[in-house]
Amino acid sequence: MQIHVYDKPREVAPSYFADYLDPATTAVISIDMHRGHLEDSPDCPCPAPRARDVVAPIDVFHRAARALAVPIVHVKSVLRPGGADDLAGIPAAWRRTFPLHVGAIPNVDAHAIEGSRWTEWVTEVLPQDLRVENKRRLSAFYPTDLDFLLRNQRISTVVLDGGFTDCCVLNTAFDANNHNYRVIVLRDLVRGTDDHLEAAALSMVSLHLGLVMDSAALLAQWRAGL
Repeated sequence: MQIHVYDKPREVAPSYFADYLDPATTAVISIDMHRGHLEDSPDCPCPAPRARDVVAPIDVFHRAARALAVPIVHVKSVLRPGGADDLAGIPAAWRRTFPLHVGAIPNVDAHAIEGSRWTEWVTEVLPQDLRVENKRRLSAFYPTDLDFLLRNQRISTVVLDGGFTDCCVLNTAFDANNHNYRVIVLRDLVRGTDDHLEAAALSMVSLHLGLVMDSAALLAQWRAGL
């Protein structure tokens, strides 16, 4: 099967990673695919325009995963109104550092506020899917109940899609690895700040945290094992 190691395709025997490839012990974690990142509007409080082109492909992959009984867990950032989780306490670091690169972000104070339109899902979320809606910082594991949810479902492998590759996806991959989950990141279904940081993040995953694969290659392995 084909994986990517340090940004280069590599053929490996599926048996070498057999414990990563069992759909019965796997969940897909889809990260921050909500309007606050994906809305094509000047009011979008934390725009991630590079991720808009993966919305439809993510939906296609999720439908295929559901057909194989692989659960989908949608995770999104949601902050309490009033700023107790962020602006009215110790603000998230990115609020000061990221604008040094991209410039001032209009409406940034509205990012991820509970009850706002900016927390509405953009990707397809079905009633049988699982949701984690209290991500406060960069990792899907912090300070959420994602680890409890996965362990209670006897999940040992997580497959990550969504954005940003070099931010929330990478942080989630590190936390998943440190919680002893097997990690797969789908290189065609994540998007980073730019091509350079996306490639760097995927390279780090491939060397230290788990597998970097295309979604079609992973689906082929899941289907071959049935």
